[in-house]
Amino acid sequence: MMGSVGEKRIEDDLSYPILLAERVRSAADEAESFKADCWEVGKQVDRLSQMLRTLVRFTTSVQSLYERPIRRVIAEVSKNLERALTLVRKCKRHSVLSLVVRITSATDFRKVLNLLDASVGDMKWLMGVLDAENNGSASGTFLSLPPIASNDPIISWVWSCIATVQMGQLTDRIEAANNLASLAQDNDRNKKIAVEEGGVPPLLKLLKESSSMEAQITAANALLVLANEPERVRSIVEEMGAPIVVQVLRDSPMKVQIPVTKLIARMAEYDPVAQEDFARENVIRPLVTLLSFETFVDDSGTRLGKQSIHSIVQINKEMEKNSWTSSNSRNYSYGPYANSYSNLHLDGSTRGGNYRKERENENPEVKIQLKINCAEALWMLAKGSASNSGRITETKGLLCLAKLVEKEQGELQYNSLMTIMEITAAAEWNSDLRRSAFKMNSSAAKAVIDQLLRVIKELDSPTLQIPAIRSIGSLARTFPARETRVIGPLVTQLGNNNQEVAMEAAIALAKFASPDNFLSMDHCKSIIEFNGVPPLMRLLTCGEKTQLHAVVLLCYLAIHAGDHKALEQARVLTAIEGADRTMFAQHPDLKDLVSRAIYQLNLYHTHTGVHPQRQLYAP
Repeated sequence: MMGSVGEKRIEDDLSYPILLAERVRSAADEAESFKADCWEVGKQVDRLSQMLRTLVRFTTSVQSLYERPIRRVIAEVSKNLERALTLVRKCKRHSVLSLVVRITSATDFRKVLNLLDASVGDMKWLMGVLDAENNGSASGTFLSLPPIASNDPIISWVWSCIATVQMGQLTDRIEAANNLASLAQDNDRNKKIAVEEGGVPPLLKLLKESSSMEAQITAANALLVLANEPERVRSIVEEMGAPIVVQVLRDSPMKVQIPVTKLIARMAEYDPVAQEDFARENVIRPLVTLLSFETFVDDSGTRLGKQSIHSIVQINKEMEKNSWTSSNSRNYSYGPYANSYSNLHLDGSTRGGNYRKERENENPEVKIQLKINCAEALWMLAKGSASNSGRITETKGLLCLAKLVEKEQGELQYNSLMTIMEITAAAEWNSDLRRSAFKMNSSAAKAVIDQLLRVIKELDSPTLQIPAIRSIGSLARTFPARETRVIGPLVTQLGNNNQEVAMEAAIALAKFASPDNFLSMDHCKSIIEFNGVPPLMRLLTCGEKTQLHAVVLLCYLAIHAGDHKALEQARVLTAIEGADRTMFAQHPDLKDLVSRAIYQLNLYHTHTGVHPQRQLYAP
């Protein structure tokens, strides 16, 4: 690993302590007092000088040198040699006045000799670490404690592991990477040290060892341990991690792809720059391809395997052609990389089918785990990113996700559903994505909506129902007034025994009923006709958060369908008037919304007693 820009060459750093050692030896020879002590100092310095010269020869003969511990040890050795030089120089003949000023004692020599002993120990350790293979280390990793790390042993162990990962034989590198991951798993401080001491580049180098599946899996798992915090993920990104990871994803067998896809998911989760870098490297296309492998079935339930992949290729070719045409006529906001997928061979494997047979014959558990990780990676790549969501929809991604939600269970179904939720969330605020991906005549959009409604209606699982409800809510502006089939299931969920599901249903319906929705008046009437008012009234007795969303939806219904008898029969006016005023302080816009709803209801219904407007604003 080369030093950073602006950092001196390691040979230049080593020349200074060698020069200091020569000066100490010369000063020791010229000493007039404490000659025996100076001789001891000179003896230790000679040992250090010999070690330093050996280290120089070693550093010039090694191509990939791990410099971090060298620079730390050399800095400490130089500091101790400077102290020795200062002490020995005091032992030359001086005037009486100088002797008064320069009092030297045996204690001073003991201190300096102890420091030089420590430096000799550090140098022995350093040579052992850098040349572990030839220094009696059976495992290839030199694990001992140098004096420089006596107060913090972890750093010496991290140095030893990283040095072996970078400079050792392949089997030793694998073992050292496992050791480094084990240290890092203990706590975040160890992870921080591993990254700060340069552990990422050699792990990425090990990840590229295509000749060893074990090496790649070990490296990916070690990087996965480190990548649990934004700053450390950014460190991986800054070492050109994204291109390396994507290349390995494309070129590797399934068992390697499993930890690699997990690493992609983790990095995208913690760092938006990683999201962008992965997209720039066109990672979405191979992820969708792997997710689609053996996913589609024919009418008899037989898995189509190659045929399904072939059909995906054909569809993608058509979509690429169409997308290229449309991108020249319209500027989609999800970026310039959406159609550049030329590096991947979509035949059910990568690189022209190197691993096709292995994929077809692979253990089913391996296949399903890879799909689980691919779906999670797409979820994290789509999260908060309209551009990445657009890239997923431009492949066969939506249709594949819908099929997985329909056919699979457990983690794969959940990850697929969460990916859809993120794509629809991006489409909610990105009109270009909404119009291109969720047109009502699109087979992919229809398949997604069908599965979302099935999950809402048929599955008694809040974990799955909530993302499905949110997805339908995000698409509220895409449904025409006649598409009332999406309203009924949401209204039904207002009465769900799970309060969170009921609240999410109210939030989703509010997006249909909001004035921001051009068809809000029609949707409000549909909500009322599906008997949505009674369960909404019951939600007013729930927790504060649920009450808030129930009041908002009731207000929208009052504003857009205030003349409906169902509102009068349910005494919605009285309920809105009695809304908890403490909500107004936290949500200032609610006060205006409530007053508009009361005004609208008063246009159609009689009310006795204090006028509601005066009641609302009365002190």
